[in-house]
Amino acid sequence: MKSVIVCLSIHHGNTLKIAQKMAEVLGAEIKKPSEVKPKDLLNYDLVGFGSGIYAFRHHREVLKLAKNLPDMQQKPVFIFSTSGAKDGIKFHKALRQILEEKNCQILDEFNCLGWDTFGPLKLIGGLNKNRPNQEDLNLATNFAKKIKEKVFHLSHRG
Repeated sequence: MKSVIVCLSIHHGNTLKIAQKMAEVLGAEIKKPSEVKPKDLLNYDLVGFGSGIYAFRHHREVLKLAKNLPDMQQKPVFIFSTSGAKDGIKFHKALRQILEEKNCQILDEFNCLGWDTFGPLKLIGGLNKNRPNQEDLNLATNFAKKIKEKVFHLSHRG
């Protein structure tokens, strides 16, 4: 299975840590949005899209890449993020809508806490220091195992 994870991790490397755990399970390359041509994503069997959450959504570079995708022909994808909020999946809405419009098959979504020092949070040392932690990394590994299983079943239908 040829897989790629498109990931942007800017401040503390939170999201990259999660992407690396997922990539180990999936045998995936990790690329920044700027390193990917939208049409080239059609050459993969599985694509992951992730970043930290900024102003209640994925990073603008991830959203821009998604908006420039061709029709993805039901390509299996997954979405992930790190954020300062426990229920961070709610911030996936903008990316999810774009990927659905591009005819992606969204297999699942993952979010965990990340160290957040955005804006005034910096003054108090931030939220969720030392996150993602080992438990979060284990959850990311298990998530990737489930994604791999879903792709296997999709490719062996019929």
